[in-house]
This record gives sequence, C-alpha cells and structure tokens, in this order.
Amino acid sequence: MLCLQPQFDSFGCRLVPVYWLGNDTLRVSAALFAENRRRLCQGLKAKDGVVSKSVVVLQGGEQKQRYCTDTDLLFRQESFFHWAFGVTEPDCYGAIDVDSGKSILFVPKLPESYATWMGEIFSKEHFKEKYAADEVQYACDVSLSISVGLQNHSGDLFSRGQNTDSGSICREASFEGISRFQVNNTLLHPVIVECRLIKTDMELEVLRYTNRVSSEAHKMVMKNVKPGQKEYEMESLFQHYCYTKGGMRHTSYTCICGTGNNSSVLHYGHAGAPNDKTVVDGDMCLFDMGGEYYCYSSDITCSFPANGKFTADQRAIYEAVLKSSRTVMAAIKPGVKWTDMHRLADRVHLEELVKIGILHGSVEDMLKVHLGSVFMPHGLGHLLGIDVHDVGGYPEGVDRINEPGLRSLRMGRLVQERMVLTVEPGIYFINHLLDQALANSTQSCFINNQVLARFRGFGGVRIEDDIAVTADGIELLTCVPRTVEEIEAFMADSAKPFSPDVKSEKF
Repeated sequence: MLCLQPQFDSFGCRLVPVYWLGNDTLRVSAALFAENRRRLCQGLKAKDGVVSKSVVVLQGGEQKQRYCTDTDLLFRQESFFHWAFGVTEPDCYGAIDVDSGKSILFVPKLPESYATWMGEIFSKEHFKEKYAADEVQYACDVSLSISVGLQNHSGDLFSRGQNTDSGSICREASFEGISRFQVNNTLLHPVIVECRLIKTDMELEVLRYTNRVSSEAHKMVMKNVKPGQKEYEMESLFQHYCYTKGGMRHTSYTCICGTGNNSSVLHYGHAGAPNDKTVVDGDMCLFDMGGEYYCYSSDITCSFPANGKFTADQRAIYEAVLKSSRTVMAAIKPGVKWTDMHRLADRVHLEELVKIGILHGSVEDMLKVHLGSVFMPHGLGHLLGIDVHDVGGYPEGVDRINEPGLRSLRMGRLVQERMVLTVEPGIYFINHLLDQALANSTQSCFINNQVLARFRGFGGVRIEDDIAVTADGIELLTCVPRTVEEIEAFMADSAKPFSPDVKSEKF
C-alpha cells in the first residue's frame, strides 16, 4: 500500500508520502527519489555541454503481454525511471527541469473500460500526492506539456547508452512530437549512471532491508532442507518468506538452488535446468537467491551440506572459500582496485588448494598461467542497487582486462565510498574446465590428478555477501551463518535462532 492521503505531523507540517506494504515492511519515503533527482541536476550542471534551461526526459517501462496472448507479464519498472521517480505503474514518462529541479510526471490516460476490468481510475492529483511530483499530466500530452510546463527550455536530455554489464543499449524516451525538440542523447546517460553508482543514506537503508529479509529467508531454507526434497522446494520456501515477511513480490534474479554436481553450474536454475533435482544425502547445496523490495536488490549465496554435517573434503573447500571471502573483505576500502581484489581471491584459493593437495608447486607460477580461473571462472563480485548487476562497472576510459576470470569481472574501476558490492568468491569442480586444464601442459603440471579425481562430482562452493563501502572499510549487509561451526550448530538446532554479534566481525 501507499499512504495516499496527505499526512501531517503534530505541528501541522505536511509529510512526504511513503511506499509501505504494511506489517513489518519498510517505509520508503518519496524524498529518496526527490534527492536522486536533485543529485542528477547537480551532476548535469557540473558537466560540460549541458546548456542552461535543459530538461531531462525519461520513459518508464511498458506493460507487456506473453507472446501473442492477452496474458499480462508481471510488471517491474524500468530501472533508470524508478531511480528518478519511484513510480510503480507502467507506461509513464517523467521530466525534470535541470535549473529549477521541477518534476513533471506523465501517467497514462486510461479508457473508461479500465474501471470495469482493472479497478478505479485515479486522478492526476492522486498521482501528484502519491509520488510528490511537482506536476502531473497525461502521457498522451507529454510533448505539449513539456513545452508549456517548462517554458523557454532550450535543450532536452534523453538517456541512451550502453549497460556495460549486459552489453545492451538502454532505450531513450520516444513519443509523438519528439521531432520538435532539440534532443541530446549522449550527455545524460554517463551522469545518471554515476549518480546510481553512489548510494544515498536512504538508498542504503532500503538495501539493508532487502539484505535483512533475504538473509532471514536463507536461514529459513537452511533450517528446512532435507535429503529427498526437490531443489525447487527450497526456491519456493525462499520466495514465500520474502513475500510474506518482506513484501517482496519480485526476486532480484532467477533463484539458483544447486545441489550435488549442480552446485558447479554457475547460473543453474534457468529453464533448461529448473532447480528440479532431488536432494541427496551428502550433497553440497549452493543456494544463490535474493529478494527485491521496491526495485532495490539483494544477492546472497549460502553453501552448506544438505544433511547439516560437513565431510572432511566439504569442510576443506568451504573453509578455503571462506578464507578468501574474509581476506578480500578485510582489504576493501576506498581507492583499491577491484581487479586487485579478484586477484587476491585467486591467490588465496590457490594457496588453499595446495594445502588440500589438489595442486602442488609455486602459487606465483600458477597465477602466471591463470590457474585460478579453472576453479573460479567468474568475477569476484559486482555492483548492486536497483539492478542486481548494477550499472557503472566500466565507465569510459576503463576497459575490461582480457584474461581468464578477469574478463568476466563485472566492475573494473576503483572502489569508492558508498558503493554497494557483492563479494562472492567460489571454488568449483567443473568437468570441462578441469579437462581443459589437464590437457594444457602449462597448467596440468600443477595438478595432482589423483587427488583431483576425488572431487569430481563434488560441485562447488560459493560464499556471497553484500557490502557497502565506508570511509575506511566496509559495512557487511548480509547476516547468515558463515563458519562451519555456525552452520552445523544452526542446522542441528531447529529451535535456536542464529543471531551473531555482527559488530564484532572485523574485516
């Protein structure tokens, strides 16, 4: 629900409307989006090429149907538009006067039949109250309304640029009458991306909430997993908890519930492998799931044995990854290179695999032939925000490093305060990568194939936490059992909740 009626405090001052789904869900003030618009205007004013009296025009997402049917797909707002306006309805536009900060929200003018099939048709005043916009007009009048409502504007800024994570181009706004406007579609995108990169206090509060609820959901799954169940039952439990307890209708991405060898499939859970295996006693579980609240994401991975008790080999691999995770988190602070953090994780993994006996020889020489990428082919982590793989990882002038592992890294820039990132090192036993390494004389010379054979079919371990970068380190947002001892005790005691002293964690 949204608090739609004007709210007043005890002094009679009008309060800003909030997004709130009742019960214990988080109240998110419309001030969050007003602050985002203010920051965007400030960034644009400081950028060369942005003329006085410019207007930002953004287009929201569209309601779409499933293929050729009339069945609606569950709508989720376009991310840039949500960041600026916080609007949950489809088929909207927004305009922002850069000089004054004035905002105009454009909502669809709905046909009378809508009231029969879809519900009440709300007035423009309703949406003005709901989203604290300065003005609301109908989307069919967007061209005229910008011309009249923002008189004497001299330039229109439309966002068109590449999402460097997905490679896709974000679509710029389009509407009837656009040819009358003086459009610049190159200046806005890099500025709004940089704004999204750095999180405000209000945004951090929402991300803390998504992590808190998603962490509790992971713990609930950990309590309930048993051999003989299906992987998708764990997906269902996670989604149920996030929705009933957290108001999260969406997950941040397709849930990954890999057990046994499936835990070595990095993006398991897709339509071709839909979390449908039966959990077997002795399986290692790798559950990568995150809930999304009001379009803000979380991304958490927990790895643990299905029966609640680590074998010696499971413990060895798990503790190798945990050491990597904690070593990296201890090193993160503003100014460090994210690529260096990935290389640090690789080094720890190789050192630990030598101790286990899977590898032998010089770790320095292993690093030279990229042996770490055989066991961790993905990147260390990525930016997190309104998108689970958030924008801004590779700004102009920062290129991907074309090396195994690093070419999959979703961010290549220096770490900055108020970034939110995932830290997700992992060790996996992926047969085709192992076979390639054994066929490569520069890598096979480090591998003890006899010991490695014992881990064929093991699957993998990933430990993924979400962090906010502070002035001198990090704030850990995720709160789940992490050590072997914590996991075994938590899974063994169904009555006792897990509540570590998070403040005592040192990184």
